[in-house]
Amino acid sequence: MGLLDGKVVLVTGGGHGIGRAYCLGIGREGGAAVVADIDGAAAERVANEIREVGGEALALATDVARSEDCQRMAQQTLDRFGKIDGLINNAAMFLSVPVTRGGFLQVSEEEWDQVMGVNVKGVWFATRAVAPAMQERRQGSIVNISSNMVFNGGTGFIHYVVSKGAVLAFSRVLARELGPYNIRVNTLAPGSTMSEEHPTEEAVKRYEQSASSRLLKRVERPEDVVGTALYLVSDLSSFVTGQTFLVNGGAILH
Repeated sequence: MGLLDGKVVLVTGGGHGIGRAYCLGIGREGGAAVVADIDGAAAERVANEIREVGGEALALATDVARSEDCQRMAQQTLDRFGKIDGLINNAAMFLSVPVTRGGFLQVSEEEWDQVMGVNVKGVWFATRAVAPAMQERRQGSIVNISSNMVFNGGTGFIHYVVSKGAVLAFSRVLARELGPYNIRVNTLAPGSTMSEEHPTEEAVKRYEQSASSRLLKRVERPEDVVGTALYLVSDLSSFVTGQTFLVNGGAILH
């Protein structure tokens, strides 16, 4: 028996990095993974990885910053599987779709709006598309991905950090609104995670520097975050909602 046997879990930004790891974990635990990503080819590659080991997956090219894309994503999932048990709102501009690194004065208005459009509005659009199907069945779990940097005020990415703070606030309000429908909403905040497929030497040094400040002194990888995400979309967390889970090796004690 897998942890997610019979469940359908949709992951935005599922084609790369930590999103890919979530999808592979869903497949390993017997769930049907819906891999939604703006990079449709990457989504299909991840879906094929799951199918090759006997799992069930659906790949959907989706730009979460477009409401119509999110509505189509939800409808195609329902057409294929008839239900949606879980949603992991993972899509974001940061690594797969890079953002400017620098002080707040260096961020352009265009990039600020673009980051908010994907990282905040995209979470709203995806949730708005999926929630009605969950409300109809009076069950479901939504996991919104924030960031460790919200809690330590990480510098250099102010637009990203602010967007992830908004995700945390969104989750708390949503947990109250959807609780009466028996829909759980929680926030998962990973630490600095080596999620690039081919990190540069400079990036590796940054990750190793982050590791030195943790209680668990090693580099964080996508697989380190997956277990908490799977727990939150599984029945093991059936009485857990409105909570924030930091998975950072003890970089921040919360």
